[in-house]
Amino acid sequence: MKENYPVIRLRGRNDWLAARDGIVFSFFIHRDYSEIGPAIWRSIEAYVRVIPPGSLNWYTSADGDMVPLDDEGWQHNREEVTGRSGGGGRTAELLQSPSETGDYQVEYYGRRLDSPFHDAPVSTLAFTFPTEYLVEHGMTRLRSLALELARELPFNFGYASFALVSTQGSWAAGDWDITEALLARYPGLDAPSARSFSSRLGTRTLGPYWLTLLGQPLLGQLGGIDALRNVLPFPEVSLLPMDGDRVLVTLDDWPDPIDTQTKPVPPQYRALARLMEPFLFQYEGEGLPLYKQDTNQWVRRHLSSPSKQGD
Repeated sequence: MKENYPVIRLRGRNDWLAARDGIVFSFFIHRDYSEIGPAIWRSIEAYVRVIPPGSLNWYTSADGDMVPLDDEGWQHNREEVTGRSGGGGRTAELLQSPSETGDYQVEYYGRRLDSPFHDAPVSTLAFTFPTEYLVEHGMTRLRSLALELARELPFNFGYASFALVSTQGSWAAGDWDITEALLARYPGLDAPSARSFSSRLGTRTLGPYWLTLLGQPLLGQLGGIDALRNVLPFPEVSLLPMDGDRVLVTLDDWPDPIDTQTKPVPPQYRALARLMEPFLFQYEGEGLPLYKQDTNQWVRRHLSSPSKQGD
């Protein structure tokens, strides 16, 4: 299985590392940040317990500067995440490196649902792991981690996927020709941008992933667990109900990048994408700029990717 993972290193100006291959866990929670702070912090603590000691060394201060993550920094971030009042939102960015993309990072953007500054706000929490963590610990461990990190989060949508791991969506700063070719070849390769989607995703979805987490209202809009069972009668798929009217959908044994040069998009991904289609995120309007057109096409990649065989 290891040989099926492409080794990716995207470089920006001055050869700094803009993105690398890895695994991302993303959770989108349609709640005001004031309601979820303690649960967010416990999820962050759970993440810190399973990564190598000393993997997080920097954080974004209240002034927007990168500063060393010492004891005072941890206290600052705990108060930032768990604070219940004041300000228009909450931000916690814990990083391995102050400049380049590292192996491990946390991004949290807590939003007010009535914020006038965002089109469709949703509080967003994301964690990353290098591919080497997956190879060493295996898929069963990653799936258990997804459940542990999500346990207390009242998410409406979330996922775990092979991904372009980057800091604040900095994968876009790499050579765009290379990035575009990677995304076109590997529909199982996520291009995460937690900060960007926290401003506009709302209760919509970004499509199917290796691990797809569904909560309310999205799960109900899709028809509930019974509808998922009806459209996903595949041996690779499992559905695990979770407390709080949530469900974990596992679409495959492992987070497959899906190399379309060697095989088509698996039918279970297409089936879930079809069910999700009315609720997929899309930029709307006439004369959209190219980057919005590209995003719309990318979100629909499991519906439109070329197939070598019928499904």
